[in-house]
Amino acid sequence: MSDSKVTFENVAEVLQNDTRVKLAGVDADGMLRGKLVSKKKFLSVIDDGFGFCSVIFGWDMHDRTYFRELQISNKENGYRDILAKPDLSSFRRIPWENNVPFFLVSFYDPDTREPLLACPRGLLNEALRKPAAKGYRAMAGAEFEFYQFATPDRNASSTATFLKENPVETLPPLTEGMFGYSLTRPIHNQEYYYGVFDACEQFNCGIEGWHTESGPGVYEAALQFGEASEMADKAGLFKYVVKSIGTKHGITPTFMAKPREGLPGNSGHMHISLVNSDGTNAFFRSTPDPSPPYPDVAHLSDVGRYFLAGILAGLPDIMPMFAPTVNSYKRLVENFWAPVTVSWGLEHRAASIRLITPPAASPKATRLEIRVPGADANPHFVLAAIVALGWRGVEKKLEIPVPPLSKGEDMGGANDKGVRLAKNLGAATATFMHKDSVAREVFGDAFVEHFGGTREHEVRLWEEAVTDWEVRRYIETV
Repeated sequence: MSDSKVTFENVAEVLQNDTRVKLAGVDADGMLRGKLVSKKKFLSVIDDGFGFCSVIFGWDMHDRTYFRELQISNKENGYRDILAKPDLSSFRRIPWENNVPFFLVSFYDPDTREPLLACPRGLLNEALRKPAAKGYRAMAGAEFEFYQFATPDRNASSTATFLKENPVETLPPLTEGMFGYSLTRPIHNQEYYYGVFDACEQFNCGIEGWHTESGPGVYEAALQFGEASEMADKAGLFKYVVKSIGTKHGITPTFMAKPREGLPGNSGHMHISLVNSDGTNAFFRSTPDPSPPYPDVAHLSDVGRYFLAGILAGLPDIMPMFAPTVNSYKRLVENFWAPVTVSWGLEHRAASIRLITPPAASPKATRLEIRVPGADANPHFVLAAIVALGWRGVEKKLEIPVPPLSKGEDMGGANDKGVRLAKNLGAATATFMHKDSVAREVFGDAFVEHFGGTREHEVRLWEEAVTDWEVRRYIETV
């Protein structure tokens, strides 16, 4: 963890015993892209930034350029540099790399010096700006479920190496069977289990709760609640910690939404609330409403109701930001505790939005839990979408569009009260990019065209792929 608050005035002093610095920014898929630089180089760029190849916004997660050239990085502009500026407030040290200093960067257009249209950190900061202008701060908490696999040869370079020569189903889970909240399963890999927890604390992305989930080799982590802008950073860095510590132990964690057929998927639930300038919870209604539109919102303030309505109204139009991969939609199916409709309910874990208010929670803990995102989603885009949609609801004073799910009511089936969310990435992207989509209203055409284009690329690769399932099913029978 950083032991000093870094500013322009003291950065040289904080780094006086260092010779190198690691820098990283976030790409459209939520992946960290960065480099190691000399301290001299770092100190020379903290004022004006430095050039960073724009191709990180011109290719996919496997460095394949998008089939359709997009605005930021393309042949016409020569895959030119964009501007990267270190964020000194993001300072921490990497404990598993000899405490090398680490800073996040944000990306800017080199001509206008404005935040780059697809920079995840910039998009979130822009979404947070509007409620901040009215005296509100957004607070958030992230939860991640993820599977972990043991590389059969613990000395192998990676699971990817193993999978080049072996079927994916032969990759063994870290532990067998279903045993959620087990106190004994983590002992099987105790050094890794405690190593992740301790490294997260030291790397300033601390874990609040850490336990096994129901599924072979599945853990769940709830990160320590905090400012929404910092939470997105910490969520992305948490994945970095887990993957880094896992590598040292021959373990491959996966944040895929659905890595195993027939088993629950990996969620990336996000909790959100607004606080007033005095720190009080803006979603809490101090005097219960005697005649609320629904009993479920008796303890929810008007601002909270508008915010909830805004997310529900825009949810179908921003689905690629919550479920960004082809695999995402394998999780969002009926009967697996994953929401598939525009729905909400008080303390209802089957709904897309779980409302948490008194009497089940304290006034300061009043919040919304957005349960649609998977663990594979980019946390900056998830929070940007939540805040942008919620604030749209506040500005427009939107009414909650659907009644709550009642206790015992499922979210699946033909008689749902809410609209069925997209069943695949292609449909979700088409809705996202529609000329009248809410996404265009809150994020602008430039972002929608860029991010939508990246998702069209994913869909095209999937449509061209020949899968193991197809070969097994049809090789002899057709």
